[in-house]
Amino acid sequence: MNALLTIARKDLKLLARNKAAAFWVLGFPIFIAMFFGTLWSGSGGKSSLSVAVVDQDQTEYSQRLVRRLSSTEALKVRATSMDSAVAAVRHGDLVAYIALRPGASQNFGFGANDSGAGLEIGVDPRQKATADMLRGLVTQAIFMEMRESFSASGPGRDMVAKQLEQLRVDTTVTAERRVRSERVLQSLQSFMTTLDSEAAGPDTTKTAASTSGTDQSGPNIRMVEVAEEEHGPRTAYEVTFPSALAWALIGTCMSFAISIVYERLTGTFLRLRLAPVSRGQVIGGKGLACFIACFVSMTAVLLLGVVVTHIRITNPLGLVVAMAAAAFCFTGVMMLIGAIGKSHQSVSGAGWAVMLIMSMTGGGAIPLFAMPPWMQTLSNFSLVKWAILGVEGAVWRGFTWAEMALPLGILFAVGTIGLWLGARALGGSEG
Repeated sequence: MNALLTIARKDLKLLARNKAAAFWVLGFPIFIAMFFGTLWSGSGGKSSLSVAVVDQDQTEYSQRLVRRLSSTEALKVRATSMDSAVAAVRHGDLVAYIALRPGASQNFGFGANDSGAGLEIGVDPRQKATADMLRGLVTQAIFMEMRESFSASGPGRDMVAKQLEQLRVDTTVTAERRVRSERVLQSLQSFMTTLDSEAAGPDTTKTAASTSGTDQSGPNIRMVEVAEEEHGPRTAYEVTFPSALAWALIGTCMSFAISIVYERLTGTFLRLRLAPVSRGQVIGGKGLACFIACFVSMTAVLLLGVVVTHIRITNPLGLVVAMAAAAFCFTGVMMLIGAIGKSHQSVSGAGWAVMLIMSMTGGGAIPLFAMPPWMQTLSNFSLVKWAILGVEGAVWRGFTWAEMALPLGILFAVGTIGLWLGARALGGSEG
């Protein structure tokens, strides 16, 4: 046992003294996590907001308003049902929903909205900036629609006249509401008269607001809080840091694989075998050193993520097991690569080529959930995919132990096979 630990300590010291290897083991994974996390976090405000639009009013006015919202560059609109829209926002698939409730065309969005009528925006209560931006975009679309509707050739005049006529004969409306609604409709008629005498310029929205007879500076839009469920990544860093662990594993694996080839070619491995230690102790010491280096590098990367970017850990015990499984798997891969390699060039070239392919297809560059279906199928053959999936399951996916069983089982199985084949290949190379 002492010989095994001595060999492991020797390999770890050599790794620490090799600055280039230390960079690939620890520095590069941290750089990848911070770079892509910052890049994706910063680009969120520049891209279009994905929203659902629900047209429950089904009038000519509401359909025109939906078309206007769809043509807004700042919005990426998806027409759907109310239940689907709420579920998509709750799950974090969409930023918000914009609902045109039955009666949204009445008063063109001005005046008091009942609980089941008018315009409604549902958004995560934590996204205040997004909510304010959406309210502004919807308000702008309403004013632009009013501007066209109230022109001489627009349908606004007939709509207001019909609504006034219906309001006066409707016996179900309370007197207070009838007075308030008539005031709003008459203000809109006054606004249309203004348009006949003046060109609709940049002050159109101000005129509309001032003549609406309301105590607000825009249409009455009801904001609804739709809290997002506590699963799924809250920030881009919760995606990039688990993915960065793949680069830590790859860097450690390749550093130790190259060191095995170097020791075989320079005779160090043979001198160790001539010492009073068994072949199993030599191989076990190298495997233990690689396992410790993998686990320590992953721990360092995740600790940085927790302290600096505040990523959450939903299952600490599961995270430790997932990291141990990933380290064990890549230790087996290291042993196999180092045993079958004949030179530094062959191990470095072929090893890095295989590792990069596994990383690119397994989530090291593109997040697993963002991959197209064909690439997600291809990723099943990548060990990087199962290492990342196990860590993500404990970080933000909220996996149960039953769900963790598949990635953990694959990692432990591949690690065992790699260690067995690598030990046999190293034993055969002695002759």
